[in-house]
Amino acid sequence: MNKAQILVVDDDAGHLSMLRTVLSGWGFVPQGASDGEQAVAMVREKAYDAVLLDVRMAGMGGMEALSRIKEYNPSVPVIIMTAYSSVETAIAALKTGAYDYLTKPLDLDVLRLTLERALDHMRLAAENASLREQLGPSAGGQEIIGKSKAMRDLFNMIGLVAPTEATVLITGESGTGKELVAKAIHAGSPRASGPLVAVNCAALSETLLESELFGHEKGAFTGAERRREGRFLAANKGSIFLDEIGEIAQPIQAKLLRVIQEREIQRVGGDKPVGVDVRILAATNRDLKKEVEEGRFREDLYYRLNVVSITVPPLRERAEDIPLLAQFFLARFAEKNRKRIKGFTPSAMDNLIHCPWPGNVRELENAVERAVILSVGEYVSERELPLCDPIGTKADAGAGAGDVGGLTGRALDDVEREVILATLESCGGNKSETARVLGITRATLHKKLKKYGDD
Repeated sequence: MNKAQILVVDDDAGHLSMLRTVLSGWGFVPQGASDGEQAVAMVREKAYDAVLLDVRMAGMGGMEALSRIKEYNPSVPVIIMTAYSSVETAIAALKTGAYDYLTKPLDLDVLRLTLERALDHMRLAAENASLREQLGPSAGGQEIIGKSKAMRDLFNMIGLVAPTEATVLITGESGTGKELVAKAIHAGSPRASGPLVAVNCAALSETLLESELFGHEKGAFTGAERRREGRFLAANKGSIFLDEIGEIAQPIQAKLLRVIQEREIQRVGGDKPVGVDVRILAATNRDLKKEVEEGRFREDLYYRLNVVSITVPPLRERAEDIPLLAQFFLARFAEKNRKRIKGFTPSAMDNLIHCPWPGNVRELENAVERAVILSVGEYVSERELPLCDPIGTKADAGAGAGDVGGLTGRALDDVEREVILATLESCGGNKSETARVLGITRATLHKKLKKYGDD
């Protein structure tokens, strides 16, 4: 691996020499400049991996040098150093594009940590550019993007399963991209020339879902003025994607089991079975095995659906994919909103990487779209991104052991309401995901929200 090239800018010859010695000892390749003009000239001639820049210097000062350096190389992380701890100077430096702000005398441990994080951003940016070239142009935004081991394993599994006729159960949290996996399986199958019909099972009542899936005869119920074929017949010779399969009622589960076993459907109000040639792909954010144990999901249907299981990893378990996903969404939304935005500032990308993203890729996509809309410069900064609690900092360290986080001495209903609302907010308002996290059904969640007047 090539050693990182670091430009150190300081008019104090002794301090400059000390830093170059320290950086060399850490395995970097440092070069020195004694003033801002020399630093700007060197940045014009060479792409450094990072810059350590003093603020107070004779001739061209650090703030002007920072601005000029960013004109030539906007992506290079610049770490400001000064013996004068000034909030105003720090804010001005960060607004101009500095990566971080350190005061003299330098804490070398802090310097090393800050420098290594800055270099990590540069490495990720370079990898992102290479991977974006490999991805090629967007095909309607339907790509599954990722380079982490978890995603490579997912791609391999899709490649193995797609050419077969196996029924596939796709599991994972809300927002992870389960429908994209279903589309990839269908696209890689012998049925790719046939239709892929998607049904959101959680969006329809039991009666409507039965009609939607299997069709109905004319006069089968009030309002059935003509025969309807249903989604299974619409997917004939292709695939059907049953999203949120864990939400369907048990009477529909029994009829779905018959479809899988017999490969035939029966319309609502009809008495004649109709054969169908359909591959079934199903998805859920629920633990169906637990649903079976608790009597909410048929065991025989579970095993029929779970011929092959594919789990889509949550975004927090593949944080190394966040820069690539964020840049992909940024390019799409910048084009859509006719904005010239090149990328993210290092601090903005650091914010994205360390967010827990309970809503997963969908939440990240929404955050990037909002940032693009609010951004007025060429780079999205931390100011345009939503505030979040970094991974690992959600616990209330100040709560005393006897206080249980401040919950004692309060009415049970108040505590329950607070927990439900906090979970709903952390899940991005997704009620199905909130119910899963709380270990209750979606119907129970609705009842409780209605009870507390929050529905």
